[in-house]
Amino acid sequence: MKAATPPLRARWQHPRDDFDRAPARPDACRFQEIVGASAPMREVFDTVTRVARTRSTVLIQGETGTGKELVARAIHAASPRAERAFVPVDCSALAEGVLESELFGHVRGAFTGAVIDKRGLFEAAHGGTCFLDEVGEISACVQAKLLRVLQEHEVKRVGGTGSFGVDVRVIAATNRDLGALVASGKFREDLFYRLSVVTLHVPPLRERREDIALLATHFLRRHAAENAKAVSDIAPETMARLVAYDWPGNVRELEHAIERAIAMTTNPVLLPGDLPSKCVEAACGSGGASAGPSLSLREVVTRHVRRVLREARWNKKLAAQLLGIHRRTLYRLTKRYGISLSEREGDGRK
Repeated sequence: MKAATPPLRARWQHPRDDFDRAPARPDACRFQEIVGASAPMREVFDTVTRVARTRSTVLIQGETGTGKELVARAIHAASPRAERAFVPVDCSALAEGVLESELFGHVRGAFTGAVIDKRGLFEAAHGGTCFLDEVGEISACVQAKLLRVLQEHEVKRVGGTGSFGVDVRVIAATNRDLGALVASGKFREDLFYRLSVVTLHVPPLRERREDIALLATHFLRRHAAENAKAVSDIAPETMARLVAYDWPGNVRELEHAIERAIAMTTNPVLLPGDLPSKCVEAACGSGGASAGPSLSLREVVTRHVRRVLREARWNKKLAAQLLGIHRRTLYRLTKRYGISLSEREGDGRK
């Protein structure tokens, strides 16, 4: 492949003032797909809001199933690149040669089977965002080529002789300790610093148990509608078991458990027997010890709703928005758990 001619290079250039002059999008940071109102998740939302309108690379760290790709999509959706492509790449699912070809493209004859020129995913993401999931799995060769993309904003196709400019924001994610990989010589230190200009940690579900009820209700509505099942609620004893379980698979495991429960139940309300047996056995076997001896569903919901009400200055509409629920659902929760909507009574004042 020949080096890019000036017209081609000009076509790939993206004016900086497109970003500097881009108007603020009032609906950019609503995070519709990310459910949570706990303190750790509010920190995540705050970081997303701060970095979205910048050009900085972001490294999202967190255990498997915590929702790292959802956070990456939220950053993209709140950025001036929102109308351009968001291109996700699972780096752990592709062999080294395949990943290199997928990311950077190849020219005809570069290897056996390369019968035509193929553009890579960085080219496809021009003007937008490329999300590199499980970036800790990439080989040393791909690391070197990725570093060049980040430093020079140029891509060279496999087997090609010339390079051309691309304007791509890179967001990477990993469930591994990249610092430890750098120390062991398995990950380039210079690439690590390029990727981690901004580092964002997505907490595991066991560290934000107060979000479990919100997430479970969210998944209940979604999967009941998708499966046309008349399941409208989760029984208190069922929710208590959900809150007590540690969820090693995090939000993804919780969603699958709710989806399975809806598929299997014959009741209008999810009962403990509808849950996967490991959830019920773990909760019963530990006696709820993982959540602390005093942690009950009533206490989790009551404390959390009261805290959000105080932060919203007892504005019911705002509190419902912070909780990610409808105002009618807030009224039902406060009635079920005896939570006062009055500032004086809610704070225990006389």
